[in-house]
Amino acid sequence: MAGKLYLVPTPIGNLGDISRRAAQTLEAADFIAAEDTRVTVKLLNHLELHKPMVAYHRHNCETAGPAILRRLEAGESCALVTDAGTPAISDPGEDMVALCAAAGVEVEAIPGPCALVVALSASGLPTARFTFEGFLPLNKKNRRARLEALADEERTMVFYEAPHKLRTTLDDLAEVFGPDRPLAVCRELTKLHEEVLRLTVGQAQARYAAQEPRGEFVLVAAGRPPRAEAPDGDGALARAQALRREGMALKAAAAQAAEEFGVKKRQLYNQMLEREET
Repeated sequence: MAGKLYLVPTPIGNLGDISRRAAQTLEAADFIAAEDTRVTVKLLNHLELHKPMVAYHRHNCETAGPAILRRLEAGESCALVTDAGTPAISDPGEDMVALCAAAGVEVEAIPGPCALVVALSASGLPTARFTFEGFLPLNKKNRRARLEALADEERTMVFYEAPHKLRTTLDDLAEVFGPDRPLAVCRELTKLHEEVLRLTVGQAQARYAAQEPRGEFVLVAAGRPPRAEAPDGDGALARAQALRREGMALKAAAAQAAEEFGVKKRQLYNQMLEREET
């Protein structure tokens, strides 16, 4: 009988955020697949756990993934962890999950810390609809192309960014989205120097032009405001005329159609009056 792959979220800064269920899952697993075993061993020491580990990261996933799958198919259970946060979210763990899904190996996701959710909830921007863009491409041309594809995005957008690339990304955001676009800059979430700044893209540019960016960043950008639809004058006139044929008075028909189609009542009334007089 095949084993099971457990996706175990780890703290994004504060070790107190590890849940009891996550700790129990780490303890029960036969082995742990870690992005960096040197980072994960610190968490295991905090939990007073000693478990065998293998490395699984973006540079070895093509070989490590199949090796882990073979152990799962042989009946072992594996807890997959990243250095911080939820596995498979902007992370090569998604490839491991895909391997398991294709092979019919069960995958169980444990809920827990995720910088995306923490930043979004603290941003002060709309959260009902959002898009997660992860890390933008390193190549300038590709990065601009990605942002330009988002120029008309009306949903809130979430990006991960490293400190050494923050200024460049803010410059690109200003050029594509404009300097007045609302932005939440979330830094070092759950850590000692946690900071959430709610400002505009231009204000963020100015701040980090004068201040060296430090720590890991999550950027939450407001979507483009919906464009107002152009008033439908022809539709309003047709609707008003239909109301007249139903017996409604001229003034009342103009008022109702103007409200329904977002046109000026006086202008529509005059149009109808001219047509009825000819």
